Amino acid sequence: MAIAYTEISRNKTKSWALLLVFMIFVGAAGFVIAEIQSPGAGSAGLILAGAIAIIWALVSYYAGDKMTLASTKAKPIKRSDNQELYRVVENLSITAGLPTPKIYVIQSAAMNAFATGRDPNHSSVAVTTGLLEKLDKKELEGVIAHELSHIGNYDIRLMMIVVALFGVIMLMNRYWLYGGMRGGGRRRGGGGGKLQLILLLLGLLLVILGPIFAMMIRMAISRKREFLADASGALLTRYPEGLASALEKISGDHQQLQFATQGTAHLFIANPFKAKSFSKLFSTHPPVEERVKALRDMGV
Repeated sequence: MAIAYTEISRNKTKSWALLLVFMIFVGAAGFVIAEIQSPGAGSAGLILAGAIAIIWALVSYYAGDKMTLASTKAKPIKRSDNQELYRVVENLSITAGLPTPKIYVIQSAAMNAFATGRDPNHSSVAVTTGLLEKLDKKELEGVIAHELSHIGNYDIRLMMIVVALFGVIMLMNRYWLYGGMRGGGRRRGGGGGKLQLILLLLGLLLVILGPIFAMMIRMAISRKREFLADASGALLTRYPEGLASALEKISGDHQQLQFATQGTAHLFIANPFKAKSFSKLFSTHPPVEERVKALRDMGV
């Protein structure tokens, strides 16, 4: 039987290892593309890629939560609007040693929830009306504990960095397609030598495989953080069955969350899109069956 603390430690290690691989990949891509464009400029390209990633991450860091809440049509509520939800969030926040996050509700029949914010002092939790209507108290506690675990584990900050790195990869990919490849080809034709040919081939590989590789790493990190939040949430409530049962209900719900986008999908407790079998391969969420099994095999 897996112990919750072991599961948490293992998922943290794997997540940071994947992030390191992602950062190395972004730096290597910047180096290769700059070297093709202008031999000897590889280090400048690496620095530029890093600078763009940092700027992008800072924008997401300070404004990402507001943009997410606005895009999902989440509305803040007062204690008098839903006293039970407020009590659940407050009690679990106290247990977790976290400040009580701002609470939002999304008017949607779909069952889902997410947390956002750059740190525990600037955090929010949002749930759909469908979730509130269809879950019992223990199941709701499991969902809220999962979302508070994302906040406490700084998962949102980590995913902001991952999304920024993914965006940099896509920018470099487009740059290469619309200018870098032609520029590199001209220099190689003028006597750039074998090194330029090798770099050009590497550039082509980046164009073809780079976005797929970046998407796979982003997906892998997101999935690890979901498993981590499941384990942390189970540890918080001491009742893994509550979250396991909630996940089963959410996965069996056929309502589409119309306000979700590809950019915000990774934040939700379950994939907001009712994906076809092929698209599930690239989902930012692990299969619900695996999450439920892990929860029910977990000793707390």
